[in-house]
Amino acid sequence: MGGVTIDHLISLIVLLGAILVFIALFNQTIQTAILYQQHRSLADKCSDLLDNLLLNPGSPLDSPNTTFWGRSDSTPTSFGLQDPEFTQYELSPFSLMRLDYSPGNPIHYSKTNMNYSNNTIGPRTSLLVPFNEVINYSTVAGLLGINGTYGFSLTITPTITVSVNENQLNPLSLTVTVTGNGYPVADANVSYCLINVTGQAQYPSYNINSGAASTNNEGQAFLGFPGFDGTKTSFAIIVYARLSGLVGSGYYTHVLYEDNYVIPLIADFDNGSVLLAHSSDVYGTTNPAAIRYNATLVLLTEDLSLREMPLDNASGNISPGTYGNIAIPTNNTGIPGVVAITYEKDQANSGIILMPWGISSLSFPVVFGDNSLTREWVATDMRQVTVNGVSYQAKLALWSLTGYQVVS
Repeated sequence: MGGVTIDHLISLIVLLGAILVFIALFNQTIQTAILYQQHRSLADKCSDLLDNLLLNPGSPLDSPNTTFWGRSDSTPTSFGLQDPEFTQYELSPFSLMRLDYSPGNPIHYSKTNMNYSNNTIGPRTSLLVPFNEVINYSTVAGLLGINGTYGFSLTITPTITVSVNENQLNPLSLTVTVTGNGYPVADANVSYCLINVTGQAQYPSYNINSGAASTNNEGQAFLGFPGFDGTKTSFAIIVYARLSGLVGSGYYTHVLYEDNYVIPLIADFDNGSVLLAHSSDVYGTTNPAAIRYNATLVLLTEDLSLREMPLDNASGNISPGTYGNIAIPTNNTGIPGVVAITYEKDQANSGIILMPWGISSLSFPVVFGDNSLTREWVATDMRQVTVNGVSYQAKLALWSLTGYQVVS
C-alpha cells in the first residue's frame, strides 16, 4: 500500500512538473510570437513613415502670405522633404539644408551674436545655418506624431561617388574617379567647371573654364590643363558624372593661402542673403590680416553643364571685426548651385571657398536624427531618390522607445 502511494505521488509530481514546463514553453512561445508581431509592426511603421517623409512636401506651402518652408525662414507646421514642384521621390535640396544634422558643436559668431550649425563636408567647404532657422530632431518628431513613441535616424547619401585627385600641379593634371556602391562606373559622362584666381586687381579676379570627358573601364577620367600652373594659382573644380539616369557630383580645391580666409554664413533663406565672415572671428587666426574677396554663383543646368550667375555686392574687403554681405538674385534663390568665393591677401596669397546653395550641388550628405547603436531592435527601410537630379539613397532607421523583450 505504501509503495502504491509513493508511486502515485511521484507520478503526480512528474505530471505537475511536465505541466509547468509546458506552461513555461507555451508562455515563451506566445511572447516570441508577440515580439515578432511587434517587430513586424515596427517594420511596417518604418516603411510608412519613410514614404510620408519623402512623398510629402510639408507645409506651409506657397500661398499669398507665405512661401514654401524649405526656401524660407518659417517653421514648418507639417513636415516632409519632397520638392513641391515635383512628384514621386524628388526631394527639396533646400528643405534638407534646414535640417540640424551638425556632427559637432555649434559655431558662435560674435559679430551677429548667433550660433550656427557646423555642417562641414571637407576642407574649405561648409554649410553654416543659423540655429534659429534649422529644424531640430525633437521638432520633426513632434510634427510626425512619434515624439516619445519612436526614435529615428534618416540618412541621405549620394548613390554615385565622384572623387577628384591631384596628379600634378604644373601643368595641372587631375583624376576623376566615379564609383557606385564601391564599384567603378565605366563610360560615365563627366562634366566639370574649373574656377581659378587669375591675378591681382582691386578685388581678386577669377576665370571659369568648363569641359567634358568620360570614364574608362576603371571608372576614371583624366583631366589635363596644359599651360595651367597650379603652384602659382588657387583653384576649385566641380565635377558631375552621369550614367543611365544616375547622377553624382564631387569637387576639389587647392589654395595657396589659408591663414586668413572667408567663411560664408547663411543669413536669410527668404532673400538669399549670405554673410561673409573673417576666419579669425569664427575660428581664430594666428596672424589676422585683411583680405579681399570676389564671389559668384555657379548654377547646374538640365544638361549638367555649369553656368555663372553674377551676385549683388559680389566683391569687397573684410578684416577682423567686419564682414561682407552678398545676395543671391531673387529669381535664382530657388535654383541650387554653388557659391564660389575667391579671396586674397596679395597676389601671391590667394584661395577659394565653396558653399552649396542646396545640398545636391556638391552631393552634401545628410545624417539627421538620433543614434540607434544602443537600441535593442531597429527596423530599416530604403528608397532611391533624387535631389535636383542628383541621385541619393534615403535610409530610415526606426525603433520603439517603449521597449520590449521575451521573458523566460
